[in-house]
Amino acid sequence: MNIELNKALAIFDIEATGLSVTNDRIVELAVVKINPDGSQENYLQRFNPEIPIPKEVSEIHGIYQEDINDCPTLKEALPELEAFLEGCDFAGYNSNKFDLPMLAEELLRVESTFDLTQQKHIDVQNIFHKMEQRTLIAAYKFYCNKDLKNAHTALADAQATWEVLDAQIDKYDELKSDVAFLDEFSRHGNMKRADFAGRLAYNKDMEVIYNFGKNKNKTVEEVHKTEPGYYGWMIDADFPLYTKQVLRKEMDRIKNKNLAKNKEQFENKLDALQNKFKK
Repeated sequence: MNIELNKALAIFDIEATGLSVTNDRIVELAVVKINPDGSQENYLQRFNPEIPIPKEVSEIHGIYQEDINDCPTLKEALPELEAFLEGCDFAGYNSNKFDLPMLAEELLRVESTFDLTQQKHIDVQNIFHKMEQRTLIAAYKFYCNKDLKNAHTALADAQATWEVLDAQIDKYDELKSDVAFLDEFSRHGNMKRADFAGRLAYNKDMEVIYNFGKNKNKTVEEVHKTEPGYYGWMIDADFPLYTKQVLRKEMDRIKNKNLAKNKEQFENKLDALQNKFKK
């Protein structure tokens, strides 16, 4: 094993009803957990998404409506899943763009208290694209010299992702084997995201900024001053729940800062008046 682990690494893959983080639901979740001693544990669970799976999507991942009608919902399976993931860092293939935002959205939807922000997140695809720029099947062939059988099944993809990550660390001298380095290296772009979907980010001063559209690279505070309705539009629009949660927290921080500033100004004026009358 080439990676250095201080805690378990959960390599996960999701199959869903579609690609919309806000509207679609998870139908299968597979996790290959690599422990610091190199031992491996697997978790595989199908869920009843409580919405229909489009036929064209079923034809891609092979999971049809009749396959999941009797499966537990994510909420019902949550205690076992949270226990399995407790204390893990995360890794996946294209996970920063899809699997991680999807999982975060689903956890919020079922009111889970599991905090994904406390873990490192390695995106194997971003490492691959920075090094070779190909697909998972090609990556598996390139790094592992094996054909990927049962592609687009969650457990096979998660297992292949783990083998590719391990081979990447072995192949490239510039890749450090610790999770913190791989987390940073596998991020898409140089900016640190504030939310999993990448709609919000942090600038060099660690201020929350918009990371898309006409206000890209502007701070939330700056936009609120010039266009106060933009915040409300985002809250009401079809953005992920976690994105909205981060945005609300930032807006609360801004309001509290302004309240403290106004209070300080009021107290200074009051002190000035009191001193004037004393004279």
